[in-house]
Amino acid sequence: MSPSRSTNHDPQGPDPQQRRLLRVCRIGRAQGLKGEVNLYAYTDEPERRFAPDSQLQTKDGQVFTVVSSRRFKQRWIVLFKGVEDRNASEALNGLELYVQADPAEELAQEDAWYPEDLIGLEVRMAPGNSLGEPSGRVVGQVSDVLDGVAQQQLQIRMTTKEDDEEAEGLIPFVEALVPQVDIENGYVAIDPPGGLLPGLV
Repeated sequence: MSPSRSTNHDPQGPDPQQRRLLRVCRIGRAQGLKGEVNLYAYTDEPERRFAPDSQLQTKDGQVFTVVSSRRFKQRWIVLFKGVEDRNASEALNGLELYVQADPAEELAQEDAWYPEDLIGLEVRMAPGNSLGEPSGRVVGQVSDVLDGVAQQQLQIRMTTKEDDEEAEGLIPFVEALVPQVDIENGYVAIDPPGGLLPGLV
């Protein structure tokens, strides 16, 4: 499962052969005095994306090469080539970095997807869910994919049991809570705790 692959692109761009840009991370505060920065990852492959010698780029094409990286709690601490002191690292705060999308066939082999692929999918209860709901019961529809600081969230347009009125809810897009994404058959399966989503207790 690859729940957090993210993309920003212009589908009407001038070059139809140009690969989409995947948003990989946002640079946060400086870490220490030697140029390291905190990164908040938007990728399910941080070990690959932040490996030494990996290259990330800004939307306007400025390239950053990773010198070293390490994980710390919900973020990564990374040193980029040419960023040698705290002043230089503080200047990068808030910058978002991207990579070019992999070819479509590679994405298919990796069982990966983009946020726009998820919007409109049915939301069903996962088999053996902790709420005891019937497996496969449709409880709503994915209406958006939102970026959080540490992880993405699915925005779900719920249909409540009582009166069939619609309500909106958010669920962190992590494997424990969204154990299955089936693009081909048009649904995601969820296993939320009680009280997280309207109408599910």
